[in-house]
Amino acid sequence: MSINKKGTLERKQNIIGWCFTVASIILIITFVFYPMIQAFITSLKSGAGNNLKFVGLSNYKRLLTDETFKKAVFNTLIYLVVQVPIMILLALFISVLLNDKNLKGKGFFRTAIFLPCITSLVAYSVIFKSLFANDGLMNKLFMNLHLISSSINWMTSPFWAKVTIIIAITWRWTGYNMIFYLAGLQNIDPSIYEAAEIDGASATKQFFNITLPLLKPIILFTTITSTSGTLQLFDEVMNITGGGPGNASTTISQYIYNLSFKYTPNFGYAAAVSYTIVAMIVILSLIQFKVAGDNK
Repeated sequence: MSINKKGTLERKQNIIGWCFTVASIILIITFVFYPMIQAFITSLKSGAGNNLKFVGLSNYKRLLTDETFKKAVFNTLIYLVVQVPIMILLALFISVLLNDKNLKGKGFFRTAIFLPCITSLVAYSVIFKSLFANDGLMNKLFMNLHLISSSINWMTSPFWAKVTIIIAITWRWTGYNMIFYLAGLQNIDPSIYEAAEIDGASATKQFFNITLPLLKPIILFTTITSTSGTLQLFDEVMNITGGGPGNASTTISQYIYNLSFKYTPNFGYAAAVSYTIVAMIVILSLIQFKVAGDNK
């Protein structure tokens, strides 16, 4: 091939590559960055519909005295602090078990545990609401096992309502994280474990000295995505407890929905509340990166 033809082919490839790149950039700007900028501008305004008036930082100042917002933040952080570690550890434990080459029926178990991830959010929320009703299966099971003497008010107790939400989201998203850990485990060279066995390392030492360090980037990724998802938790709370009783289980995302569509519409204040989620995700992600250290 001549130099001229080779140069022409490279230019064509570059043009095609830039066409794909530019299309992606335009889509990202249109559907991601532009709405983010517009949401921030809206957060500096107050009112409903097209009658929005510029109020500066008044909406953000209002957050400091809004008790419902404080309650929503507290509830969301409870879900985050309790549920995310449980889910991450459970997913890691299950993935190690299912990565055992001697385990029979691995395909079935992997599919069964991942299946909740592709279940309809509304459908599984309705099922959980039925399971944890006063006369639901969970109360009947616990009473038959003599673990409780009377039915637990899962939906009307502030404490048990939160527990129900935590159980629901753990059931749904554990399998999602498990898939990432399984992929990571299968990319670890088996010869490393063989060498460790020859040196007399127990299974526990292998897990803490080989498996965990090599899965560190994946653990960081799943922790960040789980944190982001929990801070935006909406569907389960909306469909299972409705945020009750008395906002005892409401989340920031549900409060944003209420401000926009349930209460007297205040899109400016709702946008300001939404930006608190952005700030929390950024801060917590930076902290997690810092704690994880440099993975070069």
